[in-house]
Amino acid sequence: MSDSSVQVDVAIFGGGVAGLWLLARLRKLGYQAVLFESQTLGAGQTRYSQGIVHGGTKYALTGKLTGSSESIAEMPAIWRASLEARSEPDLRNTKLLSSHQFMWSTGKLTSRMTGFFASKLMESRTASVEDDARPEVLRNHHLKGQVYRLDEPVIDVASLIHSLAEPHREAIYKLPEGGRYRIEKRETGWQVELHDAAQPLDFRAQKLVFAAGSGNATLLKMIGRASPAMQVRPLHMVMVRGNRESPLPGELYAHGLGTSANPRITITTHHDRDGNILWYMGGEIAEKGVLRSTDAQIAAARRELDELFPWLDLGRAQWGVLPIDRAEPKMANGGRPDNFSCTDENGVITAWPTKLALAPRLADTVIAAIQKGGVVPGPQTALPRAPHPGYAVLPWLEDHRWS
Repeated sequence: MSDSSVQVDVAIFGGGVAGLWLLARLRKLGYQAVLFESQTLGAGQTRYSQGIVHGGTKYALTGKLTGSSESIAEMPAIWRASLEARSEPDLRNTKLLSSHQFMWSTGKLTSRMTGFFASKLMESRTASVEDDARPEVLRNHHLKGQVYRLDEPVIDVASLIHSLAEPHREAIYKLPEGGRYRIEKRETGWQVELHDAAQPLDFRAQKLVFAAGSGNATLLKMIGRASPAMQVRPLHMVMVRGNRESPLPGELYAHGLGTSANPRITITTHHDRDGNILWYMGGEIAEKGVLRSTDAQIAAARRELDELFPWLDLGRAQWGVLPIDRAEPKMANGGRPDNFSCTDENGVITAWPTKLALAPRLADTVIAAIQKGGVVPGPQTALPRAPHPGYAVLPWLEDHRWS
């Protein structure tokens, strides 16, 4: 090892919520950990997230508890502890968009029954809501279904990334553009070289953690590995916003139930640069929309809202779409994984949270694997200064996203 090498315990690749949560936890435990990001912090799947800290209700819509609902059930309580600074990492500076969500059913029998089964199975986290406690758009007398309140918070992901990253700014590095970096196996661990003309850097780490979402496949290929295999499942999210003359009717954080095991539509509320309310829509509309063109997906979303909220006038609303690729561990049938994924193979941990809400549990599992591998906190030394990745802009703040 050269005199200019920087010795660290753990090197993390990927500056989304999974990598940053892990970095914060490791450094709090005394580990000399650093993080590398090739784009901007939160630029991958994190910034496209709706910010929902799921507690499992939507995964119980079949009338039985699934692997997804059981694995995620404790997440709201864990996140709230951090949001209230009662647990690490300290997320008190993260903006809470809503302390809860709603779930509503249409007047159709099958939709009402779906809501009923979900509420019975998850009754400790749901409560029926009367008209005066409902969001404005769900108070209309034409709404014949049922409305439940879910104990599941919604957070602003931009402020989340800032809260996680800023206390550890000196440990976060921008990977040089054009692939001017190298990862190699050494006798005592791993070498990460950043070939930046201004300041070449050489890190030596005992353990690598790949938490880069879809970038994990590229990182594994760089070190000559083909496993664990990854799959990509697409979504075609939709946005709609009003304006000062014709605004959307207030904030809405809710799952609209249909007849299937997944919500017909999931809506969260955000604001553009001018303060206009916008709704960001996922659920079945996004999953089935992957086969539609931009225009066809907007038309489908317009029909969906017209059917769900026929009393709304969206004639002057503006629309946009966001195609997203969700990176996950490869499943035998190509289906959705029930839980996060953490694979430890010969000094490299490859991790996918699969859902934003599961980042805390993933971090716990990665830390346990690091400790099981015999890596203990080493000496704390000053880290070299180098370019910072900066922060990703939320997609609905980008003008080109809107039609």
